[in-house]
Formats: sequence, structure tokens, C-alpha cells
Amino acid sequence: MEGMLIAEGLVKRFGDFTAVDQVSLSVSAGEVVGILGPNGAGKTTTLRMLAGILTPTEGSVRIDGIDLREAPLKAKARMGFLSGDTQLYRRLTPRELLRFFGKLYEVPEPLLSRRVDRLIEELDMASFADRPCGALSSGQKQRANIARAFLHEPRALILDEPTATLDVWSGQFIVEAIRRERAAGRAILFSTHIMSEVEYLCDRIYLVHGGRLVEQGRLAEILERSGCANLTDAFLNRARESEAHQSAVVHTGGPR
Repeated sequence: MEGMLIAEGLVKRFGDFTAVDQVSLSVSAGEVVGILGPNGAGKTTTLRMLAGILTPTEGSVRIDGIDLREAPLKAKARMGFLSGDTQLYRRLTPRELLRFFGKLYEVPEPLLSRRVDRLIEELDMASFADRPCGALSSGQKQRANIARAFLHEPRALILDEPTATLDVWSGQFIVEAIRRERAAGRAILFSTHIMSEVEYLCDRIYLVHGGRLVEQGRLAEILERSGCANLTDAFLNRARESEAHQSAVVHTGGPR
């Protein structure tokens, strides 16, 4: 399996519960890959293992050829991560926040100043860049969070529902920012519930259900295999098939 971001055989157990079961995926440079699934499917757990926040029970993660378990700091320096519950320092302004994280990532001056100014412009943050983060709307906070993840120009981006709860205006700025990062050669993996974003943005798609990958490929390939006209129907069909298979396994005591 080749790629800038690679996961092989990821498993995560919490006691007797298996949240993620043998998930393998890859994202290449200059590629946007979507990971879709219902609530509780294991998407966020998978992304947190990829970002080094959770330690896999089994399996491995490599970022730009670096094993995340063996060299966590070196691997994490090559990624940008945004979770669904990422918080900001309320008393800092977005501009101060970006400069703070830029120094943590050891981005040299004056490069840091140029990157901060560029992100403020690209994400239309000028009107609130110097207001305390605690006073910002949810859309403004999310744009600041996206800028933070992009700031050090990581080789890989892992984004957990980056446009969730946002209005159309704020969501569009983030979608366009993701497109620019793809054009710059980043490897981008993101989860979302918005099917139109997947159809608009993604080069490839992984469908997750019950902690397992149940389908993967390009949109046209998934639609052809499913016999469906749209991704929503294809996803629902695969989810139902997965549920039926798991139910059969439970009732028979094992796979047939």
C-alpha cells in the first residue's frame, strides 16, 4: 500500500467492545479521501488513531514514511489535525493563536507572518482576526481552527467533520481551503455527513459501518457496484448489507 498517510490493520478495543476492526487505508499526496459512516461507526476513533491521540490495540500508522508509534513527534510534525471538539484559547485572538502555534511548530520569521496573513485572507478572517476567540461565532472559530491545522504546511491533513454545524458561507470557505491544500500536494483525509461535499471534493471514498470498512473506491466505482444513482443510496445499501451480515454472524456463532 503506497501513500503519504497509511494505516494498516487498525484495531481499537475498549474492554470487550471493538470500536475499530482491521481498518486499512491510504491517502496519497495531492489526494482528498473521504471517510463516511453513521454515528458510532468508528470514524472518529479511526481518525484519532491516525493522529496519534489514541493508541491502536493492533495495527500501524505511517505518515510520510515515518512510523507513528516509533517516532511520534517526528510523525506528528508532518500532519495537521482537526477534531470535532477542538477548542481555542478564548483570550487569544485568531492572529495570536496562529502565531503561538507557529512558534510551537518552529516556523521561522518572517515566514510565519506571511503564512498567518495568507490564511487570514484565504479564509476571510480579516474582520475577526483580532477579536478574542471567546467572542467568535461557531463558523469563525472553525475557520480559525482550520487555519491552525494548515499553518505549518503539513504533508498530511486529518479533518474530522470540518464543516459540521457551519452555515453555508463558512462551510464554503473551508471546502475551498481543502481544495487549495490538495492543489498544493497535501494528502487529506476527512470525515463528513454531507454527501454533496464528498461528491464535490473526494478523489476516493471509504465507507465504514460497525467499525469495519464495507466499501471503498472512486465515486463512479461505488455507484456502479451498488447499482445506485447517488452516494446516499449506495451508502445506505452497504450499511444494510453490513448489518445483515453481522446479524447472521451473531445468530450462527460465526461467519458462514
